[in-house]
This record gives sequence, C-alpha cells and structure tokens, in this order.
Amino acid sequence: MTAPGTPIAVVTGASSGIGAATARQLAAAGYRVVLTARRKDRIEALAAEINEAGHQATAYALDVTDRTAVDEFATAFNNLAVLVNNAGGALGADTVATGDPADWRQMYEVNVIGTLNVTQALLPALTASGDGTVVVLSSTAGHSTYEGGAGYVAAKNGARVLAETLRLEIVGTPVRVIEIAPGMVKTDEFATTRFRGDTDKAAKVYAGVAEPLTADDVADTITWACTRPPHVNIDLLVVRPRAQASNTKVHREL
Repeated sequence: MTAPGTPIAVVTGASSGIGAATARQLAAAGYRVVLTARRKDRIEALAAEINEAGHQATAYALDVTDRTAVDEFATAFNNLAVLVNNAGGALGADTVATGDPADWRQMYEVNVIGTLNVTQALLPALTASGDGTVVVLSSTAGHSTYEGGAGYVAAKNGARVLAETLRLEIVGTPVRVIEIAPGMVKTDEFATTRFRGDTDKAAKVYAGVAEPLTADDVADTITWACTRPPHVNIDLLVVRPRAQASNTKVHREL
C-alpha cells in the first residue's frame, strides 16, 4: 500500500459524493490515494477508474466506527502525508422533542467517534512523515444551528471541536489540522440518506437554489488547502454557494 517517494492520502467515506471527488482530485495532484468506505464494490471501482487515468489508488473496505479494524488498517502505513476525515452523514430532520436517540447516537458515532478513531490511529504515521495534514470535514451545521437539525448539528459541533482541540494539542509537531465546513452541497446521496430514501423531501432541500455547491467544489477546496506550503495552515475554511448566506437564509427562485 506504500510507494517510496509518493505521498499517501487516506480519504474516508470515499465511496460517493465529496469523498469520491476528493480522492480523484488528490490523485490528480500527485498523491497515492487510499480509499476507505464500507461499500467495497464502490471504492474498488473508483480505485480502478483513478488507476486507469494514470494516477495511483488503492481501495480498503473499512468501517470507521470499528476501532479494531481501524487499528489494523493503520499498520499499513509508513509514508502518510494526508488524512481526510470525510466519513459522516445526517439522519432525519426531527425536532429535539421528537428525535430518535438512535439516530443521534449513529450520527455521533460516525461523525465524531469515527473521526477520532482514524485520527488517533494514523496520527503517529502522519507525525513520522515530518509533514502531515489532518483534514476534518465538519459543516456549517457545526457553527450555527437550525430547527430540525439538532442531532446533526451536535455531531458536527463535536467534529469541529475535535479539530480545534487537536490543533492546540499538537502545535509544535509537523502536523497541521484543517477544518473544512461546507454549506449547502448537492450530492447524489446526502439528503436522500438523511430522509431515508424519500427523494421528494430530499429534492425540497435544494428547490429553487440555482447553483448549490457540488462535491467537486468541496473537493477542490480540500485539495487546495492540503497543497499549500507546509508552513501554511488553513485553520478553518467555510464554503457556501453564493445563494446561501447562512444555514437559515437561502435565496430560492421559485
């Protein structure tokens, strides 16, 4: 899984959306990308696509909430440059009064504990590289709440605080910590998964918004941040479509 002289970038949640787009762009930027996700067929197909394009990619099926599996995965590296903690997601849009605690628990497990597991396991290799980068994909939800979003907001707040605290704790080491907080991004699966396959509800999220962000927009932002000179740390980059001024203020042409 390693190639001498070629920096490695691990991307979690790489089977679709932002993760897949980030893997493509980091590979094009010269990294050997390691694609992780639970859906093995998806990441194997993406790895084949990237390799056929003349870049380097390897697929590794992984559930970031399984600490034993994550620790085993971490033993494969000795030249790790970048970790992109992208695995996450939202479930439901219920109020605090009616939200399912199981949904809250699942969102926290993936968005926070999953990020913690992979970051802890790979931090030694990132440090040993002499020039490591940890990217945490949070969300504008982690910076401002909205009605019906408390469970996801709580989880993304956890991811945001993890990034902020890690940066404080490892200052002086050769590892930088970057938080990317996207706003409204239209991907094939995010909203549909949130509403458990209800495509009508998912479509309403983006109704009337001329140009929500795409997965490629966010991937471009991540790749730009990771390829800054080593002494430059992009602590936090919030990226929204022009039509979105805040989590609750969106221009819609209906």
